[in-house]
Amino acid sequence: MPSIAIKTPSASYDVTIGSGLLRTLSQRLTKLNPAKPFRPFVITSPEIWKLWSKPFLASFPKEGPAAPTVLLHPAGESHKRMAAVESLAQKLALAGADRDALLIAFGGGVIGDITGFLAAIYMRGVRYVQLPSTLLAQVDSSIGGKTGVNLLAGKNLIGSFNHPQAVLADTDLLRTLPPAELRAGLHESIKAGIIYDARLFSYLEKNAATILAKKSSPAREKALTHVVAASVRVKADVVNQDEKELGLRMILNFGHTLGHAIESATNYKQLLHGEAVAWGSIAALQVALARKTITQAQADRMTRVILSYGPLPQFKATAARLVARTYSDKKNRSGKRAYVLPTGIGKTQVIFDITDAELSTAAESMLTLMRQTKA
Repeated sequence: MPSIAIKTPSASYDVTIGSGLLRTLSQRLTKLNPAKPFRPFVITSPEIWKLWSKPFLASFPKEGPAAPTVLLHPAGESHKRMAAVESLAQKLALAGADRDALLIAFGGGVIGDITGFLAAIYMRGVRYVQLPSTLLAQVDSSIGGKTGVNLLAGKNLIGSFNHPQAVLADTDLLRTLPPAELRAGLHESIKAGIIYDARLFSYLEKNAATILAKKSSPAREKALTHVVAASVRVKADVVNQDEKELGLRMILNFGHTLGHAIESATNYKQLLHGEAVAWGSIAALQVALARKTITQAQADRMTRVILSYGPLPQFKATAARLVARTYSDKKNRSGKRAYVLPTGIGKTQVIFDITDAELSTAAESMLTLMRQTKA
């Protein structure tokens, strides 16, 4: 069972990856908190709780302070707002949550981001654990301490760095993921391969058929576990070197500048996060190609792998509208856009001089490809 260490100046914790973690959850939480009592409060979505409540509750007492209190919240980016944080904080207070509360973020990236932010500000800070239920959350959003919510003006503009006590990535949870959710998570793994780990990229390229197989099998489970572990190692290595996104960590935003713009332009309702990042990555490859940081063969290869993990949904937006949305991106510095470009497979750089014209041309190229691609 892989266990990968996150070690930053402000926090150290492990990301544990394996099967059957839910059934030993209570014991794991007790081991994390041997000298301090805790009351567990689960923040999850109705869909996840319906599927997984029985194995989740199996290791907990049915009554008493150690029995979990469950707070339900809808999944989806449209529900990742300040109103949700206030509503959940009110529910915690009414349920008697105090400084000994331990929040459990049991769900995808939205649940994890909201719970982490809530833990940072409720009673000026309580403990929390990430229990990600989607592939995207397991390989990316649950790791590194980024938490927050969206504004109408842009994504993740309100938030804080707040690390969990642990991340427990139970691969059993991936078995009930809808195919689109699985593919959306895999696009974050493709991103990790493009920016940092050429071997991971090649593995995803060669094993797409096994990974995307409709029926579960030992080969598929083994491949997914490998992808999760390799992706987490990329994220851990980057975060360990740059906790607060002052330098290296910015490379994790590859594909996200236009990806976030696509999400915003479609009101967070038409595409999953990973799907939007996939289209944003294709656009970024066009910028890299125009700047000659990659070859045509490399651009074609990376684009081909991204599309092989489709189909990617189509959406309606103009290049001008997408470029305009990038001005509210939280990655911007001193009014300049921070933009991530690959310099090869497994290598990347961050630039601050990308022009509207370059971005517009790349967005238009991406939109043209989208219209030609079957969804």
